[in-house]
Parts: sequence; C-alpha cells; structure tokens
Amino acid sequence: MDNTKKKYVYWEWRTIIILAVGYALYYFVRKNLSVAIPAMEQELGISKVQLGVFLTMNSIIYGFSRFANGILVDRFSQKKIMALGLFLTSIVNLLICFSPKLNGMLNLLDAEGKATMGLVYLIGSLWVLNGYIQGMGVPPCTSLLAHWVKPSELATKQSIWNASHTFGAGLVVALCGFLLQHFGYSAWYLCFAVPACISLVGVPLIWFGLKDDPSEVGLPPVEAMGENAVKAETEGVSHKVVDGEKYKKIINKMVFRNPYIWIIAVSNFCIYVIRLTILDWGASFLTEIKGLDIAKAGSLLATTEIVGGTMGMLLAGWLSDKIFKSKAHRTCFFCTVFATLSFFLFWKTESITLSFVFLVLSSFFIYGPQALLGTSASQQATKHATGTANGIVGIFGYASSVVTGVMFGAQAEAGGWDSVFPIAIAFGVVGAIAIGLMWNAPADGYEKLNKVMNEE
Repeated sequence: MDNTKKKYVYWEWRTIIILAVGYALYYFVRKNLSVAIPAMEQELGISKVQLGVFLTMNSIIYGFSRFANGILVDRFSQKKIMALGLFLTSIVNLLICFSPKLNGMLNLLDAEGKATMGLVYLIGSLWVLNGYIQGMGVPPCTSLLAHWVKPSELATKQSIWNASHTFGAGLVVALCGFLLQHFGYSAWYLCFAVPACISLVGVPLIWFGLKDDPSEVGLPPVEAMGENAVKAETEGVSHKVVDGEKYKKIINKMVFRNPYIWIIAVSNFCIYVIRLTILDWGASFLTEIKGLDIAKAGSLLATTEIVGGTMGMLLAGWLSDKIFKSKAHRTCFFCTVFATLSFFLFWKTESITLSFVFLVLSSFFIYGPQALLGTSASQQATKHATGTANGIVGIFGYASSVVTGVMFGAQAEAGGWDSVFPIAIAFGVVGAIAIGLMWNAPADGYEKLNKVMNEE
C-alpha cells in the first residue's frame, strides 16, 4: 500500500470512529427522556398525553431541523455544525435538570411538589428546542461519510458508524435505569444532568479531530481511491466549490425530482413508527404490560439496542455491499419484513424470555433499514446532495412521531398498550411494500449525475 492509500485509510477510519463516538454522545442527551418518563409521571404528575406531546413536537422539529441542516452541510463546514449542536443540546439538558429550581420565581410546583402547567410548558419547550438542536447531528455525519468512504463500501462503513445509535441509546438507557434504581424516582433530574456532562467531552473531539474534505489533508477525492472509480464529471469537485447554478441543478434532479428519494422517505416514516415506539415507550410498556421493574426494563432495552441493533445494522451493511452489490434498498426490504414480524411476536407472547428474544430481534431487523435507508438516500443523491436528501428522509422518519407520540400516548391511556401494537405493525407492513417498489433501482446515482451535468 503506497503512502497515499495509507494516509487515506488512516483518515477514513479516524473520521468513522470520531463520528461514531460523537453521535453516540448526541443520543446521551436525546433518548434519556424515554427512561425518565415513568419517574417524571410519578414524581411530577405529568401525564402520558403531556409527555407524548413533548415526544411528538421534539421529533417533528427534529425532522425539519435535519432537513434545514442538511442543506447547510452541503455548503458549509460539517464538523463545526456537529460540534456546535452537541454543545447546545448538552446545555439544554442541564437546563431541564435545574428547571424545578426556578420554582420560587415562576411557580412551577404546587403544594404537593407536583408540576404545574408552568413546569410542563417549560420542560416541553426546552425539549422541543432540543429537537431542533439534535438535527445538527446526523447531516454532518452522512455528508462526511459520503466524502471519506468509497461508494462501493458506503453501506458497510456507514453501518459501522450507525452503531453509534444503538450504543448511545443503549448506554444512556442503562445509565439512567441505574441512576433511578440507585437514587430513586425523585432523582429523575440526574437522567438529564449526568448524560449532559458526559456529552460535553465530545465537543472538542469533533471540532479538532475531523476534517471536512480529503483535500484538506492533501488527499484526492475519495472516488479516485477505488479501483472501479465512477467517472462522473463532478466527482472530483468538493461540494464547497460547486457553483450556485450547478448546485441548484444537482439538488433539483438528484433529490426533489428523484422518485427513489421519496420512496425511501415513505418507507422511513413507516419503519420509524416501530423504532420510536420501542425507544420512546419501551420503558413504559415493559413495566406496565410485561411487569418488569424500571432497572430490568432499562437493562432489557439497553441489550436490545446495543446487541440486537448493532449486530443487525452491521450484518445489513455487509449484506448490502457483498451480497446485493451495494443495493442497500434490497436489504431494507427483507429487514423491514422481519422487523414487523418480530414486533408482532413480541406483542403476542406472554413469556418474559420470549418477549426478550423477540424485542432483541425487532431491534436487530429495525436497525437494518434505520441505517441503510439513509445510506440508500446518500447513494441515490450522490455525495453532492446527500445532506439535503437525508434531510427529506429525516423529516418523514420523525414526522412518524405524530403517530408514536401524541396518538400512542393517548391510545395507551384510553385502551391500553394492546390497542397500540396493531397500528404500529400495520405501518411496518406498509413500509415493506413501499421499499419493495424500489427493488430494481441502481446501486447509486452517479451515472444519472453524469447525465444531469452533461445536459444543456
């Protein structure tokens, strides 16, 4: 291996590792609320419907933020946007932690120590703000990966990065479960304070450890490093220097008028219904319908995320590149089918052991499309528009929180969790049908990009 390839391999893996650690820390200050929910219900008297509103508004704002920041990272510094977002989201979590301390000024607690509507609105507003800031995390990651990883290896290596979702969510669930078990539900605020302090460590790591483009360290475009590099006119050009008219043309043809991007987006909406149901309400339905205590529920959810989710997305990425010749959408079809089936079996079984097995399998298969639908969007849009394409896919994914947040919160209170599962499973079926329509799509959009750029 010559010096250029050695240097490329070093920077490629340095980028993947830092992005994985950095985004795992984003999850520390994002999925902590799901474990704190039972404690906040008991200690503050906040209802499932109110908490569902928090979750819904947070996710909707998050989806739009991913779109807005996706446009920004296609034109500006990815690492700076990501580092700033991690800093701000950590600060918001610290504000939530200390919000009851403002009781003397704002009348946030009643005589029994329960939350007044003032505290509900304050925490809710901060969590909605957190949703926007969290949208500064994924777009820089997908853009940087498209600039540092060869298209033929993107599914495998983006899946490795995507393991940060499961490690981040799993570790923070286990951490918060331990804190509540050890200190009691009255210490719910620790679920925000401790993860926030840990996450702040990642800010300088991202800012100083990443480079936005191979040219910054004297390397050629990543496509030139492959033996079968795609011969597209624009591939050797950094997205930071594509002129305005050419950039608009790329965005229009490769994203907004690309039917594959919209198919991916619809499928993402459906699979996220199941994913967010587990992430946002997992601690609640495990304690309420499966009879587990909060510590065991937290440990179970951590296992499903770290073990099931990580193994699932890594295998899915490998299958996409090695078996399906980088056609990630084909892997997504099979994963969506089996994720839906596993979630159905989790609902129907009464055995705690089998419930554990099927929940792990649900995460195992869910994280295939969760990781690869974004990869597929990057492949179809090419590296020049990956931020915008993933922004649209993100809007659809987190718009599903309208279903999983307010709707499922109200449905669970009115008819119990058995009335929620059939709806989630129906969305999984629709998602499988949607992505199945894309079966014959090419592995990536670089050939189309070349034609677009040659149009008069």
